[in-house]
Amino acid sequence: MKAPSILVLGSSNTDMIIQVDRIPRPGETILGGRFLTAAGGKGANQAVAAARCGGAVTFIARVGQDMFGQQAIAGLVAAGIHVEYVLRDKHAPSGVALIFVARDGENSIAVASGANGRLSPRDVAHAAPAFRRAAVLVMQLETPLPTVRAAARLAARHQRRVILNPAPARELPDALLRQVAILTPNETEAHLLTGVRVSDVPSARRAAARLRARGVPAVIITLGPRGAFLAAPEGEALVPGFKVKAVDTTAAGDVFNGALAVALAEGRPLPEAVRFANAAAAISVTRLGAQPSAPTRWEIERLLRAGH
Repeated sequence: MKAPSILVLGSSNTDMIIQVDRIPRPGETILGGRFLTAAGGKGANQAVAAARCGGAVTFIARVGQDMFGQQAIAGLVAAGIHVEYVLRDKHAPSGVALIFVARDGENSIAVASGANGRLSPRDVAHAAPAFRRAAVLVMQLETPLPTVRAAARLAARHQRRVILNPAPARELPDALLRQVAILTPNETEAHLLTGVRVSDVPSARRAAARLRARGVPAVIITLGPRGAFLAAPEGEALVPGFKVKAVDTTAAGDVFNGALAVALAEGRPLPEAVRFANAAAAISVTRLGAQPSAPTRWEIERLLRAGH
């Protein structure tokens, strides 16, 4: 079967990670354990996740003309990702994320956007041939909103399905939401977008209803180990997660979105695609780091066959 064509627009960062017993409180210094660097950025994470799931991925991004940018592009190429639209910015450094990872797998992240903040609508127009080839466009919100809106308009012009992961959450215009096929917030992002504090299935249902009322056909609210709540024209359901021991949850949402894009581009029904994405995300939290945690297609299928 021919690999489905996935287009990802978004951020590329270098993650600097410290393992700690717990996340430091404001004003507190604690001694950490292991330190490592890893390729990250929500856009690059989702691109790598989609590629490892079997997608033919093209990435649109900006990195700096520095060591981090050079390493980021090398890593993308090694993952089999097309990088002709990853631009080297002359005026800004590559993005960097500082990450604390606690013993229970929870994390706290601060990001210096650098060149990510200069990804422009003109860069989107330059990548127009990639929009014509793609089956699915995946985006997040670590790049400027006018750029995200320009990409959504171009995808709509070519009748391409758009998955928007609204992270980090911000106010979104209805005009953008109407061009999104699937919105994938987590509990915190759903709360910030709707005012509904998501803590269980009934509250997830209320939040999803508010988002769908603004023009999004399908909403998937990720609920961590519980799975994901799906609200779509075909119906609503909680798609259960998989029981695993979490080590680092940093890129779980990114892996979910990359895997979801591939499953949908292959023609899987939405509930089946969400289960595939849940399995990919579950594997990712058992590993440290963002892109290094993304599983292969074989690993995902093995977990799905195990069925727990």
